[in-house]
Amino acid sequence: MPTDLPPVTRALLIANVAIFLLQQVFPDPMVIHFALWPIGTDLTAPGGGSVTFEIWQLVSYGFLHGSWTHLFFNMFALWMFGGAIERLFGSRPFANYYLACVVGAAVAQLAVVHFFTGGVYPTLGASGGVFGLLLAFGMMFPHQRLMLLFPPIPMPAWLFVTAYGAIELFLGVTGTQAGVAHFAHLGGMAAGFVIIQYWRGRLPFKPRRILMR
Repeated sequence: MPTDLPPVTRALLIANVAIFLLQQVFPDPMVIHFALWPIGTDLTAPGGGSVTFEIWQLVSYGFLHGSWTHLFFNMFALWMFGGAIERLFGSRPFANYYLACVVGAAVAQLAVVHFFTGGVYPTLGASGGVFGLLLAFGMMFPHQRLMLLFPPIPMPAWLFVTAYGAIELFLGVTGTQAGVAHFAHLGGMAAGFVIIQYWRGRLPFKPRRILMR
């Protein structure tokens, strides 16, 4: 269990909790201005003004949460996996990686809503970044044993991540568990995979440093 958290992981935990507390004070303005709204949204906000998509929402939505339970599970995963990945990548690359996964998840969600599902509703939560961390943990520490909560079955990280991704894909395609942005989760994982492959020098454009694992 991680106990001594490195700085970016700690800062992300504090920021998410602090912003969620701010949501309790200003619930409507926080969601209206900082949740991720579909491109083309044009609604009248409570009290006047407009609800629209804004470019900063590609990042800001990842610091909002819909409930204490939503916040808890995302922060628990960030606490579990963030420290190990930050120590491996370094703090600045870790921060870039996490935020890129948040943006990748947002782009995937916007694309799915625009081209397939339609509807006007906000997306919020750190899950895109968290799923990017989960993907990184499975790739960087494939043989580390992880324990499922229900049922309590241990399995290697690579299998856990692969199974989780497959379940998310199934739930997203079938429309099961409505209200959960499954394709945003997959978008966070996809962004993480591309970044890691780039850092490993396995894409046509080579990085300045090679991630050896």
